[in-house]
Parts: sequence; C-alpha cells; structure tokens
Amino acid sequence: MSFALTSPITGQAQTGFTAPTYTHVTDSAPDITGKQVAVTALGGTQAGVTAHSMSSPFTLTFFRPKVFRFLGKPNPVTGLIKDVPRNSFKLITRKGVLPLAGQPYSNMQVTTIVDLPAGSDVADAPNVRAALSAHFGALVQQSAGIGDTTVSGVV
Repeated sequence: MSFALTSPITGQAQTGFTAPTYTHVTDSAPDITGKQVAVTALGGTQAGVTAHSMSSPFTLTFFRPKVFRFLGKPNPVTGLIKDVPRNSFKLITRKGVLPLAGQPYSNMQVTTIVDLPAGSDVADAPNVRAALSAHFGALVQQSAGIGDTTVSGVV
C-alpha cells in the first residue's frame, strides 16, 4: 500500500489539546512526485488553531525521489561498494503561524527540522502545536504506508 492519508487525522498529544483531529481534502502537490492534503476542519479542543486558508496554510505533503538511485556493483577485489546512493522521502507539514499579534501569518515548516518563526511560540502556540500534532498524527497513521512507499516507490 502506498502513502494515502485518511480523513480525519488523529492528532498526537500536545499540551493544552484534547483529542485533536484534522479533517482534510486532497490538494495539488507542488511537485508530481508528491501527494498533498489541506486541513479544512479541526476537531477536539485546540483553542486558537486555524484551518487551512490562503493566508495561513495548513498542508501535509509527502514526496518520493524524482529519480530513484540504485546500488552499483561491488569492487571485484574487495567486494565492497564504494558509493552507496540514497533515496530521500519526506513528509512536510506547512502551517501559518503568527510571529507577533497584529502581524501577518508566517509559514512554519515541519520536516526533520522544525522551522518556527521567532515569537510565534508565545504569540501563536496553539497553531504551532496544531502543526506538530497533525504531522505526528500523519506519521503514526501512515507508518506502514510510508514504509511501503520507501520500498516500492509507489506514492
């Protein structure tokens, strides 16, 4: 089975959240090798959290490599493969957060690294928590699907 999020995503534990859920719809991914959803409704208790909008996006995108790399032949003398190539798969969550009250939304991005705009941890903690909750919920929900996709290459 490939990566296929079902709606709603059950969010994972975050301080101040009770039973968070994220209802989503299929969206256009920014690249042909990806699948993307946009969070259109929220469930549970998540005070201050906003769903997807143009000015404050809330999306989750899964990517597979554009070109798969393959293992080369071993050295005939040593039996070792000199360079082992890598194929990268990514799940990226994008969420609009407020860097400061009265300011426009700025995008937070969660991949392996959380890229959090300064000040939003205080000014917009619920949306920071929502992005992390949905991201971890997607990983929990699709653990086998992500594993299958990384083995088969089928998104």
